[in-house]
Amino acid sequence: MRRQSVILGLLLGPVTLFLGVFFLLPLLIIALFSVLTPGLYGGVEWAFYHWNYGRVFGWADGITEIYEPVYLSILFRSLGFAAMTVGICLLLCYPVAFWVSRLPQRWRLVFLFLITLPFFSSLIVRLYAWLLILKPSGLLNGVLMATGLVEAPLEILYTPAAVVLGMVYVMIPFMFLPLYGAIDNLDRAQVEASLDLGATRVQTFVKVMLPQTLPGIMGGAVIVFIPSVGNFIVPDVLGGAKGLMIGNLVEQQFLSARNWPFGAALSMIIMSVVLVVLLTAVTRARKRSDTR
Repeated sequence: MRRQSVILGLLLGPVTLFLGVFFLLPLLIIALFSVLTPGLYGGVEWAFYHWNYGRVFGWADGITEIYEPVYLSILFRSLGFAAMTVGICLLLCYPVAFWVSRLPQRWRLVFLFLITLPFFSSLIVRLYAWLLILKPSGLLNGVLMATGLVEAPLEILYTPAAVVLGMVYVMIPFMFLPLYGAIDNLDRAQVEASLDLGATRVQTFVKVMLPQTLPGIMGGAVIVFIPSVGNFIVPDVLGGAKGLMIGNLVEQQFLSARNWPFGAALSMIIMSVVLVVLLTAVTRARKRSDTR
């Protein structure tokens, strides 16, 4: 028993040290900076300063710091964009995952490779390709005008729709893979038994298939939602001012405004949202496993 504990400690030690140095320590620094005073020319001054959060939630003093409702608006916009990304990815990936799971093994591997193919190229390059597609003189408007569906170019680029479209494009593999794993492990015998016993296809889906694939749905939703909330690359390239998200605001505070404490406070708010989502998902998964 002692030997096993030593072996386990040796195996987990490097990973624990790595996470402690490169994750927990930076997180503690950000948490500390979020309650310090902004420096006059950037950086921080070592004095307690809770108004970094007051600028967002409304208890700013109104003199040195002013409450701006726009920050909460950007936060809710980010949550809304992330939720829409999750919903659209789920609607697109769920039926496709069922279809792929029914293919022969050889073709499944082909489609799984195609799903992961975007990872082999730079995200920036792929997003700039979307610029060429969505701009007024781009491919999409050219096709729509050539077919007579529209008379004038659509203003898609630098809109919230472009941001959601870009995030869906980026996040689809992260939704598809957990869904495919859950669907591939689906107990087909229970599905056939449900149909043989007189249940309709809708009843079979709701009572048999959906509960079995729910872990994949929840896993994919969490994996997509968390990076979508703090995403700043897609809004920066495709959204412009109309698609500003909380991640862009953090980037601006650290790089342009040089207000590190306020940027750290915004980062901690994002982390809190992520933590709530994770705790909710874990709690529901645990309750579900306990009821089985």
